[in-house]
Amino acid sequence: MNRGRGRIRPPRRGLVTDHVDFDDTWGILSQSLKQIYSKDASALSFEALYRNAYKLVLKKFGERLYAEVKMLVEEHLKGVASVRVRPLVPSVMVTGNTALGNTAAIERRLGGTRFLEGLQGVWQDHQLCMGMITDVLMYLNRIYCLDRGLPTTYAVGMDLFREQILRHKTYNIGRALNTVILSQIKMERDGDIIDHGPIRSCVHMLESLYETLEEREDEKVYLTSFEGEFIDASKEFYLKEGQRLLQECDAATYLRKTETRLAQERDRCTKSISTLTLHKIEKVVDEFLIEKNIRAVMEMDSGIRFMLDNDKIDDLKLMYMLILRVDPDAKIMKEMVSARIVEQGKDVNSNLQNAPAEAASTAPGVPSTSAAAAAAKDEKAASSATAMAIRWVNEILMLKDKYDKIWESAFHKDKSMQTTITRAFTKFINELSVAPEYISLFIDDNLRQGIKGIDETDVDVILDKAVTLFRYLSDKDIFERHYKTHLSRRLLMNRSLSHDAERQMIGKLKMEVGVQFTSKLEGMFKDMDSSNELTTEYRQGPGADNKIDFSIHVLTTTYWPTKVVGQEDKTCTYPTEIEALRESFSAYYLKRHNGRKLIFKPNMGTADLKATFSGKKHEINVSTYGMVILLAFNSLPQGSSLSFSELQTITSIPTDDLRRNLQSLYIPAKTRLLLKTPKSKGIDPADRFCINDSFSSKYLRFKVGIIAVNKAETEKEKKNTDEEVERDRGIQIEACVVRVMKSRKKLNHQELMMEVVNQLKSRFTPDIASVKKRIEMLIEREYLERVEGDRETYKYLA
Repeated sequence: MNRGRGRIRPPRRGLVTDHVDFDDTWGILSQSLKQIYSKDASALSFEALYRNAYKLVLKKFGERLYAEVKMLVEEHLKGVASVRVRPLVPSVMVTGNTALGNTAAIERRLGGTRFLEGLQGVWQDHQLCMGMITDVLMYLNRIYCLDRGLPTTYAVGMDLFREQILRHKTYNIGRALNTVILSQIKMERDGDIIDHGPIRSCVHMLESLYETLEEREDEKVYLTSFEGEFIDASKEFYLKEGQRLLQECDAATYLRKTETRLAQERDRCTKSISTLTLHKIEKVVDEFLIEKNIRAVMEMDSGIRFMLDNDKIDDLKLMYMLILRVDPDAKIMKEMVSARIVEQGKDVNSNLQNAPAEAASTAPGVPSTSAAAAAAKDEKAASSATAMAIRWVNEILMLKDKYDKIWESAFHKDKSMQTTITRAFTKFINELSVAPEYISLFIDDNLRQGIKGIDETDVDVILDKAVTLFRYLSDKDIFERHYKTHLSRRLLMNRSLSHDAERQMIGKLKMEVGVQFTSKLEGMFKDMDSSNELTTEYRQGPGADNKIDFSIHVLTTTYWPTKVVGQEDKTCTYPTEIEALRESFSAYYLKRHNGRKLIFKPNMGTADLKATFSGKKHEINVSTYGMVILLAFNSLPQGSSLSFSELQTITSIPTDDLRRNLQSLYIPAKTRLLLKTPKSKGIDPADRFCINDSFSSKYLRFKVGIIAVNKAETEKEKKNTDEEVERDRGIQIEACVVRVMKSRKKLNHQELMMEVVNQLKSRFTPDIASVKKRIEMLIEREYLERVEGDRETYKYLA
């Protein structure tokens, strides 16, 4: 079609008065339009055709022209449907049967492709021709159609294509199109290779056609006629696919195949199907492969339990990402991860908590009926429990490290998942009643010897791990009691490797639970500093006896554990020189601090002795009790011995302390300064002890350690601790009730209970019955009273 050169010249003014015969002019136009359809438009003049259409509109023939064009396009499309499209429709489609029967896959693919390519060609021809026709009828569209609100001839042509081709009442072309596309997609899903080009072109055709001439976006033929069938067919496919994968695959393979299916559907929407369907088809895959089956996949032998136990990070990551698609909270995964953590934690608990009793079931060399045997058994149980405590904490930390890695790598540091993991650890750790003591023993072990030779960064990591476990404890007050005891031993016996690390640990605890929790711990350090100053002042003062290198720790009763600073004067019979020094310092201190009372605690002190064994001089560090015991042999003839009872009479050391210190002097081979008769670990009152004259050591200076110095509590000690804890908790509950009521003046029972529980939960979980009991006690002591007429409401009495 020759469109001329340059711009189109407007018609001459004379056309207004020219006579125009519609039939003649339309005859010329219709013939030219038919030539356009037959692709024989090379000789046509666009300017002449445009002028003819212009004259018809100008002479008020717009309505007839519009109708004739529509009729011409309609007749043409009817012929196209019959001649070009119908022969390409698979025979089974012509009757409306959408099933493709048992045709071989290759035949189905090739036949479907021919049909799609043929329809694609028809569509492209129609678009091209309608574009040229619209150019010819430009004046009709701009003047006549616009003035009357009619759709353009191009829009009418598209509408006629939909009705005369796709919606042909006899040939079922549109139905055949859907079925062929769905068949091709089914073959591709089953692993066959198809040609995406024709499918994409036909889908683009459906996207370009509308149900009405208004051309609303939600009325695209693609959406109204094809997408629904595609989604339904996809649901049917993925329902069966999910069942097949459950039967044939392990959990990891199922997850990977699901991920692959999602990627395939995204790719299909890009290459073949419209991106309008992407979200909808993803929802189908999510529903039938994830939502319906994910619990079954997670419960497989190869499922989440196996993945967690074997650190299958990539598989867990994929599982997590897939679950988030159907459940943004990942509830099912949190549930199963939590259950597995609790299960593993309980295994650690059950493997360790009974071990100390089993290990201490017998005390070798000691008659089981003797009191000494019972004491030795108790000591052995406590020592074994200490080792088990360290092992327990290390296993918990290994478990924590494992799940920290999983959380970071597989769960993308999801805060809610971290909360789930924390709650799981909190649950099983607090089910072990000795957990607070075990954690304190772990810290004690590291601060005494575990940080030796490592840099500050590694020390900080160890302390952070300890604080993490502390954070899980609900009974933090019990931990505080044990920590104070262990800290006091480290400070008083000079067992701590680093005071900086000690203060660093206290700082971390302060950040977790506040100043109130650590105030007494900091007070213990203040006592140590002030004691050093006091000792220096005493030694420099007039009348001081400096023959013995002497230092003393003066402890404030309220800062230190009761078992360290207990009110009883746990003294012993000191050697003459030591007793004189004790009296001298007492006089000096009480003169400076009138009205105070000094209680000496030799069980918490140490001493350095100079001794000669086998002709070699040694400097030996022992406990104060150990010094008293060894000096008791100083005045005896060589080879003389003392019985346990005689030593107790001479030294006045309490039985348990005497037994433990004697064991430290005769059991370890490297520090065996005493010999015992008969040879056994246990001690009976008649057993005798003498100096080991044959003792030798390659060290000039060495230390005699006290047996089980950081031991776990014995059953008796546990009972005493529990009683002290209950007593202290009662006091704290009462103080909290009074504090709340003083600020609120009047409060009902339920609100008061909630306030008390909330305020105390940072230290321990108060028992509801205990809170009620303490409220009643406060009422009896007239701190509170019930409001008259409302017994559920309390009033504070100033």
